[in-house]
Amino acid sequence: MTWTVGTYLLYLAISTALTVWVGRTLYRNGHLFLVEVFAGEEGLATAVNHLLVVGFYLVNFGFVSLFLRLGHGVADARGAIEALSGKQGVVLLVLGAMHFMNMYVLNRFRRRGAAPRQTIPPVAPNDWLPPGASRAARPQGAAPPPYGYPPPPPAPA
Repeated sequence: MTWTVGTYLLYLAISTALTVWVGRTLYRNGHLFLVEVFAGEEGLATAVNHLLVVGFYLVNFGFVSLFLRLGHGVADARGAIEALSGKQGVVLLVLGAMHFMNMYVLNRFRRRGAAPRQTIPPVAPNDWLPPGASRAARPQGAAPPPYGYPPPPPAPA
């Protein structure tokens, strides 16, 4: 076996181990996050979590396979270590980028899902609040100011 073939085999073994470890970690720890994203729907969160991990494996193993070729021969142990470190560094960067992309997308889903849960509008549809005022500033039962913003200026006395 040549140094090049040994480097390929070691690259595949390390990449596979890293991808499986990251995938299992994401599956195990991502479930709670997905339950929150999907407003407590456990079954939907489990299904989406499984689909995300399958997609993660497919993309990563595809990338590892496409990135296998060195483009040059490896003559000694030093060359094998240098080739492996370069390849593994790129694989780790791709794994990290995919993780952050997934987190960004899921966080957007979570924020979008939380918006409809707000049931009380901040201001009644026919009311207004001056800048910097709170709704509690007007006494209970007091009449709202005239319609429109800003209110008309007081009449000179």
